[in-house]
Amino acid sequence: MTAELLAVFVGSSLRLATPLLLAAMGELISERAGVLNMSLEGFMLVAAFAAAVGSWASGSPPVGLLCGLMAVVPCALLQAWLSVSLRANQIVVGIGFNILALGVTTLLYRLIIGARSREQIPGFDKVRIPGLSELPFLGPALFQHIWMVYLAFALALGTWLFLRHTALGLAVRAAGADPRAADKAGLSVTRVRYFGVLCAGLFGGLAGMFLSIGDIHTFTEGMTNGAGYLAIAAVIFGSWKVWRTLGACLLFGAATALQFQLPAMGVEVPTALLIMLPYLMALLAVAGLIGRQTPPACLGVPYDRADRVR
Repeated sequence: MTAELLAVFVGSSLRLATPLLLAAMGELISERAGVLNMSLEGFMLVAAFAAAVGSWASGSPPVGLLCGLMAVVPCALLQAWLSVSLRANQIVVGIGFNILALGVTTLLYRLIIGARSREQIPGFDKVRIPGLSELPFLGPALFQHIWMVYLAFALALGTWLFLRHTALGLAVRAAGADPRAADKAGLSVTRVRYFGVLCAGLFGGLAGMFLSIGDIHTFTEGMTNGAGYLAIAAVIFGSWKVWRTLGACLLFGAATALQFQLPAMGVEVPTALLIMLPYLMALLAVAGLIGRQTPPACLGVPYDRADRVR
């Protein structure tokens, strides 16, 4: 691989890993709080659509960003109410929400955008970091992206600091590991879990908005293409640890980038195999065939405060 192709591959890997990393950090907080948020794909799709419509209608990407956040917050609160307050099955709720999000965004896309789908939507431009982007070989690949790429890695660091060095982070970990003990210590498990789901919604929304107004400046039906599920797999692959999850997202991003890199290098590989590669790696991770995964003890287990007295 030549230096030029290597630089393109590294830049593409970072770009493709960004939505996974943004969504995975929110999912990590939610799962450490004990809520398996399967609706991440739906959060991403709703935010991507709302941001695209907001940016298209106003001509302003920041307005689109605000629209995406305003759309995803009620969805996250609904998910929290069903999963935490009503103690519904978290997997069923998540999958049901994903199907609903796909149907609603597809219908609204055809009604609102329709024949104008080929028009480019205003989006965020790349940010060139002075000095660093002029470095030879990897300078442009590492330091010439839109601001959301840098935000994703900053959020990974912030998530690690939050979970390891703050009182609220300790409460999040306690709510997922032993909610009864956390309740007896005076913590509101319900509020902590609501917070976790809200983080998943906001971060997943940022991931969806990266796709529509950050990366390709358009919206297409079902454009997330399973990225939400890959983000969940990255959390499992990373054994619910921030830095391992970051590595998993980069690995999945690199596997996706190979779809474009190998043909450019003249390597003859079936297209279907390249498309399948990141999902195959995710399947191996979820199946526990790559390393040992240790989830939070009460992940996916609803908590009833009446259990406190038992």
